[in-house]
Amino acid sequence: MSDTNKIPTINFKESAMELLPEGASFEACLTCGLCSSGCPASGIENMDPRKFIRMAMLGMDEELSTTPWVWCCTQCKRCQHVCPMNIDISQLIFLARGNWPLENKPSGIVRSCQLIRSTDSTSAMGLPPDDFIFVVDDVLEEVRETQPQFKAMEAPMDKKGAHFFVNQNSREPMNEPDEMVPLWKILDMVGADWTYGSKGWAAENFCMFSGDEEAWFEVIKTRVDSVNELGCNVWLNTECGHSYYTMWNAIDKFDLDVNFKLESLITYYAQWIREGKLPVNSDWNVNKIKFTVQDPCMIVRKAYGESIAEDMRYVVEKLVGEENFIDMQPNRSANYCCGGGGGFLQAGMTDHRRTYGKRKFDQIAATGAAYVLTPCHNCHSQMEDIGHFYGGNYGVVHFWTLICLSLGILGENERTYLGPDLLALLD
Repeated sequence: MSDTNKIPTINFKESAMELLPEGASFEACLTCGLCSSGCPASGIENMDPRKFIRMAMLGMDEELSTTPWVWCCTQCKRCQHVCPMNIDISQLIFLARGNWPLENKPSGIVRSCQLIRSTDSTSAMGLPPDDFIFVVDDVLEEVRETQPQFKAMEAPMDKKGAHFFVNQNSREPMNEPDEMVPLWKILDMVGADWTYGSKGWAAENFCMFSGDEEAWFEVIKTRVDSVNELGCNVWLNTECGHSYYTMWNAIDKFDLDVNFKLESLITYYAQWIREGKLPVNSDWNVNKIKFTVQDPCMIVRKAYGESIAEDMRYVVEKLVGEENFIDMQPNRSANYCCGGGGGFLQAGMTDHRRTYGKRKFDQIAATGAAYVLTPCHNCHSQMEDIGHFYGGNYGVVHFWTLICLSLGILGENERTYLGPDLLALLD
């Protein structure tokens, strides 16, 4: 980030009043401090949520317009969750981010947004449609050849009228293509009618995090058009947290015409287990390995709420055994953001991000769990990083990995995130 003198000044009090719903008031802030005590970003850059609001009400616009803290706040909305007056500070953070000139914004977030807009894939890594199709076909061919029980498995592309339009985080086809396979196996086992779209297949969206409404709209419009054109009934969000929030929030914000529903794969994991389509059990966990779960802010507190948090716990307990699941405290909608969201991972502010993540590390360490399960790539990367940095002794795994492990169908190339204790059970 360059010279902050180039950043225009916002009238935060005036803007705050315009953002509020009818009858609400930022003047209602009780200065109780609940927001700051519950915010892992408090103290970074000498700022916290309560201070931000009070400075806005006092007209300290230049200071708020230029503080780098707006890039440390992950917009996780935990401050609003605990606020007795329901004050939403994240709206002001979004406004402040959008006010920064492009050259002043964190280059990693800007670059990710530019790459998303560079192809019809909407991939933050810039993977174009033809390359995505090639990777999918190549990996599928290998699985069919090396795993005979899946010789008839499909990974459809641009299938008209499929029930599910499935998205994928770009990390898989770009860097970890074998990590797509457990998802395909699950969809194959339950007999799902699904497809990828060559256009709009990617899940991530850092344009929203950059505060660029025009770019955010453009990306979501490409994805919506792709699903509508294929005539799919459900846009199925896979294990990527912010992609769900950026999609449904934009559809509502920009009043987009959609002919499909938005759903999370987590709810279907739970449904398919209840229906017996995924006959998982915890018999494999003979060594009573302990697990905990991270509630991604974007799909729990900011989207589904407690229902998806309960589905996650139902799935985990079926996979590892109820006695081997240890919940973090606090949890569900009250859980702390890990510090990986809001573009923080791409912001280049590593020291700040790890400072933020210390509270999450302490939460995980307190459980004594050997593994953390989370349906979010940003959470996954952040918790791995802070674990290494602070000397943790835990691993982070995808749900799809543990589901396939439980079912006895996890291939040799699909075990990247398993530690020696889990690998030993597969020998």
